Amino acid sequence: MSERGFYSGLDAALSIVGGRWKSLVLWQLAAHGPQRFGQLRRLVDGVTEKVLIGALKDLESADILVRKDFQELPPHVEYSLTPFGSSLAETLRPLCEWGYANMDRIGELASQPVRS
Repeated sequence: MSERGFYSGLDAALSIVGGRWKSLVLWQLAAHGPQRFGQLRRLVDGVTEKVLIGALKDLESADILVRKDFQELPPHVEYSLTPFGSSLAETLRPLCEWGYANMDRIGELASQPVRS
């Protein structure tokens, strides 16, 4: 991730978890603990292998998660949150609760035609 000035704390946080997939990977690792790639792919419904690989690399380079290679055959690699990543995952809890509380309304809004 390139160094740049941030104009707010939200800007700084979103530079790490911006987009749909990184936040969902972060949430699943917080909820389920260390996971192998295939397990994560099943937990993060709808993500493609290519996008998941990119998200994992980005989160690893931001010190949000750690990739542990067990140096075994067949390959065994696990991803887990760092303490820095766990602290970020905790900030997603209120957002998740808000989403659950408003899921019906959000679904209605998503199904409405886009205004131009």
